[in-house]
Formats: sequence, structure tokens, C-alpha cells
Amino acid sequence: MTTQFLSGTQTETAPGEVRIWDRFVRLFHWSTVTLFALAYVTGEGPDGVHHAAGYALLALAGARIVWGFIGSRHARFADFLYSPRAVLRFLLDTMRFRAPRHLGHNPAGGMMAVALLAMIVVICCSGLMQEMDVFWGRKWVETVHVYAVRGTLVLVGLHLVGVLAASLEHRENLARAMITGRKRAP
Repeated sequence: MTTQFLSGTQTETAPGEVRIWDRFVRLFHWSTVTLFALAYVTGEGPDGVHHAAGYALLALAGARIVWGFIGSRHARFADFLYSPRAVLRFLLDTMRFRAPRHLGHNPAGGMMAVALLAMIVVICCSGLMQEMDVFWGRKWVETVHVYAVRGTLVLVGLHLVGVLAASLEHRENLARAMITGRKRAP
């Protein structure tokens, strides 16, 4: 076993593996999945559950934004924000099955992470706005909310396709990595 230090915590990793995703990133990821699904299925149901899930999502998104500046190496935005040209080049390389492997987010994954985070913020803020007197009954606020949810569902589908493609191309279970926090060493 090797010992690595990330964000001031000592963690054990198996030989041939490195710790990539810290505990907060993994908890954020799976909590967001769960809360988004809960909010989606309760959207036309009891407001209390739907609203609670939305508030929790907004709090998580705020915490993730902060963690994007102060978190561990691969959690920081600076580690996975790439230019649109780099993202396009990566996607073209992926289609040719010659995209380079990245320990953290690859360029497309980084863009997807930011897009999903932004959409969660739009969904939550438009949901909150629907409850405010000043926006009560404004059709455009509801329209933004509904289309942001639909757009997020499309992004989630693309995210899953990207995870599957990268997992197959690099022979690496990326879903497992988001559970354990570890990936194969370079």
C-alpha cells in the first residue's frame, strides 16, 4: 500500500492506483444525482419534497463552486477547464479512438461538469423565483425552469455516453472511480 496526502488527509491506495477524486467531489456527485432524480420525480407531486430537494441541490452547487477554487487538485476548476478548441480536438480524437487518457476530467468531461453545474444553478434559481411574489405567475420563469430541466436530462445522457466511451477507450471503469476515488496510475 502507498500513502498519499490530498487536501491534508491521509488516504490509502492500492498499488498501481492513485487517488483522484476526493471525498467531497464523490459525495457531491452522487448526492446531486440522487437529489436531481428526486426533484424530477416529485416535480408534479408534493411541493415539500420537490422544494427540499431543490434547496439541497442549490446548497450543494454553491459548495461545489467554492470547492472548485479551494479543493484538492483534480477538484479545482483550473485543473479541468480547457479552451473550446481543446475540447473539440479531444472530441475528434475520441471519435478516432486516440484521445489521450487524463487522470482528472478530460477536456470534454470538464466542460460537461461545468455545464451540468450551471444547469443545476439555473434550475434551482428559476425554481426559487417561482416562489417569490415578484415572479409569481410569470410564465417565462416556469419556461426557463422546464427547459433547464430538459436540457439537463440531455446533458446527463451525453455525460453517460461520454463516461462509457472513455471507459471503453481507456479500459477503465470511470463510474467505479467516482465511487472509490481511485484510478489506475499513469
